[in-house]
Amino acid sequence: MTTTISAAGAAHFLSLVPLMLGFTPTDSLVVVPFAGSTSLGALRVDLAEDEDRDLGSRASTVLGMVCRIPDATGLAAIAYSPRSAAGALPGAPQLREIRLAAEACGIRVVDLLTVASDGWGSHLGPETPARGRPLREIDAARRGDAGARRAAARRPPRGDQASGSRLPGYSTPDRRAVAAALESVNVAAEAVRGILSLSGGGVAPTALATVLELDDPPELFENALDLALPGVAPADLHSSDPDLLRIALLIWCLARPSLRDIALVQWVLGRDGGDDALAAQQGWEDGEAYPEHLAAVVWGDGERPDPMRLERALELVRHLASLAGRAERPSPLALCAWLSWALGRSTHADRYARRALEIDPDHGLAEIILTFVQNGHLPDWAFRARRTVR
Repeated sequence: MTTTISAAGAAHFLSLVPLMLGFTPTDSLVVVPFAGSTSLGALRVDLAEDEDRDLGSRASTVLGMVCRIPDATGLAAIAYSPRSAAGALPGAPQLREIRLAAEACGIRVVDLLTVASDGWGSHLGPETPARGRPLREIDAARRGDAGARRAAARRPPRGDQASGSRLPGYSTPDRRAVAAALESVNVAAEAVRGILSLSGGGVAPTALATVLELDDPPELFENALDLALPGVAPADLHSSDPDLLRIALLIWCLARPSLRDIALVQWVLGRDGGDDALAAQQGWEDGEAYPEHLAAVVWGDGERPDPMRLERALELVRHLASLAGRAERPSPLALCAWLSWALGRSTHADRYARRALEIDPDHGLAEIILTFVQNGHLPDWAFRARRTVR
């Protein structure tokens, strides 16, 4: 079945899509699933060229994702194209394949729309003018909706789908201070392991005290979520500073897959999950099987995590990746990729994973995430999220 909506209604709908996504898509196909008249969030993929021979396969993949949403009964699809609307609306072939795939699956098509560089229009509604409808109609609809204005004030769309993936900026002195702190952590860790003598004079007491926090890794990873990294200034970065040493210790931990995986599971499941992951890691090292329900977290299976918790973890790891030296950077970058993927930001995940693999082509977690993104694999909990816009 196909249901069309008026031009005014379509302009209003288009004004809400960037608010749902948190950014203004470019060169994108956005699909908004519906349960009845209620939207269920939004899915973005790259917009294909009109002459692409795989449009049918692409459409089937997108519809497969829509059909995984339990309550989805309909969809609207929007092509965001940098091309002109003059003559014909861009994206028509891909939207046509979306319609065919939806009808084959019994999914109602609410509307098929294009937002071009100089106009917009519907492929199903009233006849679109030769150069498309004016983009100002979308802006006017947004300004005329008090709810949309409030939503935009609370969480304004920022940039496009790639915006926000650049790492925080730190200076060379910042990174040198972290490198010095990391060296102190390495020396202290070797002393704790018995490789160096504690009485040799080369172990800084503050670094030793920081390394001893590894006696309880879940406590370290939980406290890390409240570490005030954005406030770190070059003048504050001294190799004996406790917060700086803790930053170095976290970079040290993430470079070790066993500890990194405990952090990953804990940031998804909470402190109790971290305790379980630590016990599971210790058991695995003693020859026991790793629990399936914990391993499944890496693949995105299980209950939907608290997105605010994942956001805090991602912001932390983005700063760690920026502060780390080149040799240590792939692991925090890979974790940035995983956390972005877990939050539904596959474009960001792709960028972080590729940056990690540029440094370490064999980095396992980065390879996994890049494969996820390239195959269009999303975490199972992405299909359980219910973000409603009426």
